[in-house]
Amino acid sequence: MTPHLARIDLYPIKSLDGVSIQTGWVLKSGALQHDRAFALIDQAGKFVNGKRFASIHRVRSRFSDDLSQLSLWVDDSTQTVTFHLTDDKVGLEQWFSDYFKQPVRLTHNTDRGFPDDTDSPGPTIISTATLQAVADWYGLSLEASRRRFRTNLEIDGVPAFWEDRLFAESGEPVPFQIGNMTFLGINPCQRCVVPTRDATTGESIKGFQKTFIQQRAETLPEGVARSRFNHFYRLAVNTRLSPDSERSPLTVGDVIALVE
Repeated sequence: MTPHLARIDLYPIKSLDGVSIQTGWVLKSGALQHDRAFALIDQAGKFVNGKRFASIHRVRSRFSDDLSQLSLWVDDSTQTVTFHLTDDKVGLEQWFSDYFKQPVRLTHNTDRGFPDDTDSPGPTIISTATLQAVADWYGLSLEASRRRFRTNLEIDGVPAFWEDRLFAESGEPVPFQIGNMTFLGINPCQRCVVPTRDATTGESIKGFQKTFIQQRAETLPEGVARSRFNHFYRLAVNTRLSPDSERSPLTVGDVIALVE
């Protein structure tokens, strides 16, 4: 099979549930439009996210088709509330403040969102086969693996860990195309505590990181730039938009190819 774009996933509010779309746009900054465009912050200006609050995993969210409205409920509750992200901002902030038992604000960045890697704010990329391989290490489903690692672009038609060819030993960016757009692969993405937890309950898998590190080292494809791994708790690839790339929509089914 030809490598192709199999999924596009957005996370409109950092750390909340994602939205799968068929076509997406990339901003001038290189970020995927609407991805992590909003974030929750506390009084100190720090993110209220999965790294700091395991309880956020129990918050379920569903966005309207135009991403302007957000429905929220807690995983074990049947009570759902719906807010407009801008018109009902005060009510939305109060809901989260009540849930986390501290003042929480909603902040918005339309230019680049709130990526974990601010130097490489492009969409994160991984293969379906990689997510399945990692799921198999723990007896998880593919969807559970997907929800733990929260990547943006998923490639099919390739073997597991194919995306590891998108960064180089020298540290130089590796150009690749998705449809008509050119991206630069930068580095393997360093993971945090979030993938160790069930995405709906927050419950952790004992020894998750130890198992991951061991399996990742053993399954690293031949020829991959091992020097880019100061540790093996890394998965998916961080990207930037190539400065000379044309801007066109990314669409599920687009062919993916390395630029020679």
